[in-house]
Amino acid sequence: MIKLHHLGFSRSSRIIWLCEEAGIDYEMKVYHRDPKTRRSPPELADAHRLAKAPTVEVDGHTMVESGAIIEYLIEKHSDGALGVAPDHPERAKYLEWLHFAEGTMGMSFIITGIAPMLGGLPEVMGGFLQAEVDKLLDHLEIELEGKDFLVADKFTGADINLHYMLEGRSALGQLENRPNCKRYFEALVARPGYQKTVELGGPVLMPRPS
Repeated sequence: MIKLHHLGFSRSSRIIWLCEEAGIDYEMKVYHRDPKTRRSPPELADAHRLAKAPTVEVDGHTMVESGAIIEYLIEKHSDGALGVAPDHPERAKYLEWLHFAEGTMGMSFIITGIAPMLGGLPEVMGGFLQAEVDKLLDHLEIELEGKDFLVADKFTGADINLHYMLEGRSALGQLENRPNCKRYFEALVARPGYQKTVELGGPVLMPRPS
């Protein structure tokens, strides 16, 4: 049995979604953020010293990297339907997109997403990072032209991993002038698996200050 340590308003929603879509059996322990600092509680460090979410206990290992967890669970604990086979012509592209969210996208998307809740960014830094966000969203807009999913004409773990980064952009209105990104995001959140994720694990994003 896989054990997921789920922190509210965090990336660990990805693993709930994956398990629900792939029919992977799991148990879940839920943690809540400190209402003042918004950080994870100290007890999450009992599962892994970094106190990060997702934290997953599986096959004698404790894993904390979203992309690695998704890749491992698809290959070792499912029928593989949410992955792309090693001999598939789009395997390389699948792996690239699977890790794109936390690799190329991660820094600029996360920092600009949480900065308004933490007092904002210096003007030069904010401008630099937002330009990077815009470049990455424009890249995604081109890649999604005429496509419902990122790779292999099907919903995969890469879509689950990327979705988290688009939640904040949608909330900020940054998908409105990118019709392919908006269409893609709306289709993802309409999936029953995503709806079940929110039901079980709560909203993906922290509420923004009014």
